[in-house]
Amino acid sequence: MSRRIEDIKSFRVMDLLARARELEAQGKEIYHLEIGEPDFETSEPIIEAGRAALLAGATHYTPALGLPALREAIAGFYASRHGLDISPSRIIVTPGASGALQLVLGVLVDPDTEVLMTDPGYPCNRHFVRLYEGRARQVAVHRDTRYQLTPELVRAHWNKRTVAALVASPANPTGTLIEPDDLAGMAAYAADRDGCLIVDEIYQGLVYDRPDATALSISDRVFVINSFSKYFGMTGWRLGWIVAPEDYVRPLEKLAQNLFLCAPTPSQHAALAAFEPTTLSILEARRSAFRERRDYLLPALRELGFDIPTTPDGAFYLYANCERFGLTAQVLSSRLLEEAGVAVTPGDDFGDFGAAQHVRFAYTTGLQQLHGAVERLQDFVVHNL
Repeated sequence: MSRRIEDIKSFRVMDLLARARELEAQGKEIYHLEIGEPDFETSEPIIEAGRAALLAGATHYTPALGLPALREAIAGFYASRHGLDISPSRIIVTPGASGALQLVLGVLVDPDTEVLMTDPGYPCNRHFVRLYEGRARQVAVHRDTRYQLTPELVRAHWNKRTVAALVASPANPTGTLIEPDDLAGMAAYAADRDGCLIVDEIYQGLVYDRPDATALSISDRVFVINSFSKYFGMTGWRLGWIVAPEDYVRPLEKLAQNLFLCAPTPSQHAALAAFEPTTLSILEARRSAFRERRDYLLPALRELGFDIPTTPDGAFYLYANCERFGLTAQVLSSRLLEEAGVAVTPGDDFGDFGAAQHVRFAYTTGLQQLHGAVERLQDFVVHNL
């Protein structure tokens, strides 16, 4: 067994989900606020496009960089949504955003080099770096920076081994955005040191109080990672993309050829329908539903005593301090599941800093379920804490 396996921890939320399923099999009703997967089914135009592609025999490999028509459609989306002229040649279609991260880190990370990232942050990021024998340098981030890296933090933690900084906007688990000036400052600092800025934009589109933005409007030297999973509602189709600096496209292509040949062909054909006006209208209605859920759950949790200092700008998460209840996040999340039938994710899934004092709520379930979950949380707090 390789040494890296000892360093790569399990994704705890999946263990939590497994226990929740066990309880459901015993006949218990569980409210699921733990999983970062939209509850909406893939929209019908996308399903129909996938069905048509299968019937037409679209079951063979595509080029490693992706179906040309899909790369052009993604470029067209950047033009229509953001007013940007992105060449399709810079777009690489991947098996999910995880496949995109694997490629980008594969072309940047050597053994013992470092990638800066937030703590808390998406747990798999540090494990991708470890997979390539690099080091994830996790930077503790506080409420005063809205749990994001800043140019000042990047300057303070960048060293001779650093090759990149990895940020997310909106972020998991906090839902916060990075201001354009901060993105520009981090990109410029990394470039001055022959490093790179990688921007995870997989929750782009799920932004509630301001227009969408992309780091590509700031620089063409950043790596942007996106996905069809969240806004587009295609989690199980396993499809994402990279927009890369032009001189990195060929190295990324070589790595893709060797790691997975190409992204799933039926999924790529289905995704062509994701950018149609009818589909986008459906997706915008769902975005409004997510905002409505946030606007209900956020004040409800605060009233129960959870400390949520920043209103999330996007995604579908609330990262809540639970110190006042006198239990660690692990104990609280376990008791909430077993005694109240409410599944939430403990903070240690997202790093070390403040992990024992935080839990994450995902509002990826309907308002009726959220009302039921809040009622159970209130009953648990009143009678058990």
